[in-house]
Amino acid sequence: MEKSKIAVIGLGRVAQLIHLPILSKLGNVEVSSIAEINKNRLKTIGEKFNIKQQFSDYKDLLVKDEIDAVVIATPTNTHAEIAIDCLNAGKHVLIEKPIALNSAEAKKITDTARKNKKNVMIGMNLRYRPDAMLMKSLVNSGELGDIFYIRCGWLRKQSSDQKWFVKKSQSGGGVIIDLGTLILDLALWIINDHQIKSVSVQKFNHNTKDVEDSAVGLLRLENDKVISFEVSWGLHAEWDKFHLAAFGTLGTAHLNPLRAYRRLEASQIDYTVSNSANTTNLFKKSYENELKHFIGVVRENTPVISTGEDAVSLMKLLETIYKSAGMQKEINF
Repeated sequence: MEKSKIAVIGLGRVAQLIHLPILSKLGNVEVSSIAEINKNRLKTIGEKFNIKQQFSDYKDLLVKDEIDAVVIATPTNTHAEIAIDCLNAGKHVLIEKPIALNSAEAKKITDTARKNKKNVMIGMNLRYRPDAMLMKSLVNSGELGDIFYIRCGWLRKQSSDQKWFVKKSQSGGGVIIDLGTLILDLALWIINDHQIKSVSVQKFNHNTKDVEDSAVGLLRLENDKVISFEVSWGLHAEWDKFHLAAFGTLGTAHLNPLRAYRRLEASQIDYTVSNSANTTNLFKKSYENELKHFIGVVRENTPVISTGEDAVSLMKLLETIYKSAGMQKEINF
């Protein structure tokens, strides 16, 4: 079986701990080349994973190496330029979230993909958790009735200690664009609804200067649906994980761990899976599923689950969220 040749551009934490270990174990994949501006890191990671094609400039990689697809795991402010160059070179692209700094850059990426007839996939790994996929199936089946309220959030320590991560010009924002991107994307995906009417958000920067480290907000959707969220790198809490609950007219489902109940006249049906995998395994499995899906997109033109078009809509939502937080008022979407 001929292997798909994949390149990884950007060798930070997520590439070292997630992308390269998983991709190197897939039988239908060859990580044929890597690119990284830090030459010491490039050499070290190349030796660790036995990757001989090493480039300090990704443009040389695109010229010299015959690859099928690229995984982009660089700082956010570089995503658009790199993705557009890769697409124009005829490569499929997986971009770690967020897709870009703003919706205008995101649209340029999707337009370029369409022009070159190549696929763009965004690394929304929460969509690929087995428990999240089960929850979406349960919601779609109608067992919980009409979902009218989703409560979600993520409280955890800062995702990266790299300097670019807390510089707005390079990251695009703070905890909203870091954790909020994932948790809101998951909520909207599970209920399959992007008909947002208005946004009201308050953000805080108690421990950071250039970007926010906490935020709480409310999204109003059509048909009287509501999503509330909280995200923080700094809130003191007894747990360090994301949570999501979907409340329907007939029942309720919770994530992390997965629990689901349907109300009957005198009792309730419990849909909870008794042998739920632990959080660490679900986190790892989400990335395994995500990368296997990307390879399916590359090899078999499988329809993309987390599309560039979804990411453009999400970036427009994030821009409205930041506008609401900056003006401290509810903003129509």
